[in-house]
Amino acid sequence: MDSILQLAADPTAWAALATLVVMEVVLGIDNLIFISILTNKLPEAQQSRARRIGIGLALGLRLALLGTVAYIVHLTEPVLTVLGKGISWRDMILIAGGLFLLWKATKEIHHTLDPEPGEAGPGGARLGFAAAIGQILILDLVFSIDSIITAVGMTDHVPIMVVAVVAAVTVMLVAADPLSRFIAANPTVVMLALGFLIMIGMTLIAEGFGAHVPKGYIYTAMAFSAGVEILNILGRRARQAKREAARKAPGTAEPA
Repeated sequence: MDSILQLAADPTAWAALATLVVMEVVLGIDNLIFISILTNKLPEAQQSRARRIGIGLALGLRLALLGTVAYIVHLTEPVLTVLGKGISWRDMILIAGGLFLLWKATKEIHHTLDPEPGEAGPGGARLGFAAAIGQILILDLVFSIDSIITAVGMTDHVPIMVVAVVAAVTVMLVAADPLSRFIAANPTVVMLALGFLIMIGMTLIAEGFGAHVPKGYIYTAMAFSAGVEILNILGRRARQAKREAARKAPGTAEPA
């Protein structure tokens, strides 16, 4: 308790907490996009429940990993060598997670472009609840390990890590339903989000092989693409509003 009170009175601890919360929220965007796309393929009555379970699993994994933080640090130590490059457990987890993201995003793009008979919705095939939770759990594990290793690199104080993780996951929980509704209401956003997942998957694989990719470049590209898509959505809505107004105007022919 005394150590926690000392941290609460330390301005540098608050600065570290604020920085770490921002970092954890940014890292959580990847996880949240995946959860939103995956749960939108479930029946509507199950979507919100699946999102809460998925985000709850993310919180549980992060807190559990924080309880073994001394072991997590050793995941960065090389355990085998490939072509003269040391590969750690963290590297293997990142590579596996990146490959899973590439496979999943490519499969979803295929279903979106060439849906099979009987599939419903713009996102392609329907998914079982247990299968959705299982896939969310796999990516939760990958993103949780990356998140905790990032936290360990920024501060030595576990209470700060715990508060930052809880704050970031709370933001994810609040943003999950609005983001999922936005994606469902704008089918073109699904393709953009799947493109993001492919880029994130390639980044995870690159980092797993030791090629550092600055996160700022990735998130700047994502923000720019999202901004362009928002302009497209606003343009489509403006054109739709004009067509509706023209349709309702007396004596005005409906535009082609």
